[in-house]
Amino acid sequence: MNYENECQIAQQAAAIASDILENHYAGGTKTWEKAKGDPVTAADIEADAAIRDILNRNFPNDGILSEEWVGDPSRVTKRRVWIIDPMDGTKEFTRKIPEFCTSIALSVSGEPVVGAVKNPATGVSVWASKNAGAFKDGVRVRVNETQDLNMAHVVASRTEIERGKFDRHRNWFSSITPMGSIAWKLACVACGDADLNISFAPKNEWDVCAGDLLIREAGGIYTDFNGEHRVYNQANPLIEKFMIAGPQSLVDDFCKRERGE
Repeated sequence: MNYENECQIAQQAAAIASDILENHYAGGTKTWEKAKGDPVTAADIEADAAIRDILNRNFPNDGILSEEWVGDPSRVTKRRVWIIDPMDGTKEFTRKIPEFCTSIALSVSGEPVVGAVKNPATGVSVWASKNAGAFKDGVRVRVNETQDLNMAHVVASRTEIERGKFDRHRNWFSSITPMGSIAWKLACVACGDADLNISFAPKNEWDVCAGDLLIREAGGIYTDFNGEHRVYNQANPLIEKFMIAGPQSLVDDFCKRERGE
């Protein structure tokens, strides 16, 4: 099936949300905590409302799962569900670190088929639709062809690195670079700006669904350490397994080494 229309709408929604975030980023925004260490801003809420308005007008029968609006629990019975994060990387946003983005995905029967990610601070857009490739600002992109794990450049969570999650892996790769938003990290791997993204912490579906498709359409894979893909639109959107994204050969080599094989 062709998802060109859905992809265009996702890009439009991401662009509108990105403009909202950029305005708040430049002018300041109200910030509070949903829970300890989990900030939310007025920018998140405004961008979320704008995205949902666009999706509801264009696809009124589709379900929506958003970080800021969990929505009708009946979404789990729907075949088509939009999985969105109006701003992934809120901590970076509040610290004026340009590593946050809007992430919008469409899942059909649990599989991501449309993904759009836009970073307001850099203006970069990355998008994909099933079987149509991944694109960065209109130019087709692919994951890197690095074959040697020791030569791989990894982008990883700043928080995970600070907490020592990568201490025993530091000699496994050429470099490990801290970066904010997981959606943005996945987009960077899809674009060939890094070889791998590895995460040793839980993620939510809205964090990674769009990035998952970007990786797939760029010729890579996004799996847990046992090679299993996420089936999206679960009743519990938390992904508790550790995940890795990149070219198949590097992912396989890392997972085998991690398992001691």
